[in-house]
Amino acid sequence: MAVVNPIPKEKAGEDLKSAYDNLTKAFGRVPNIFAVMAHRPAALKNLLALYGSVMQEGTVEPKYKELVYLKTSLLNGCEY
Repeated sequence: MAVVNPIPKEKAGEDLKSAYDNLTKAFGRVPNIFAVMAHRPAALKNLLALYGSVMQEGTVEPKYKELVYLKTSLLNGCEY
């Protein structure tokens, strides 16, 4: 299976600087899921908007939302 490596912050393009800065503020680092999506900057920006909407809106606590996607990854055999 092909492996797509994450783009480290220091190698990210200028168009991703603010996204990487915001991710670092939010998570203390740039999580790999977002660093891999950085290969397609437009896709990353759209994913960040979706992720923000899902995680910040609604009545379910963010920690439970995270558990849902972790469990889903596990059930689907995804390496996380």
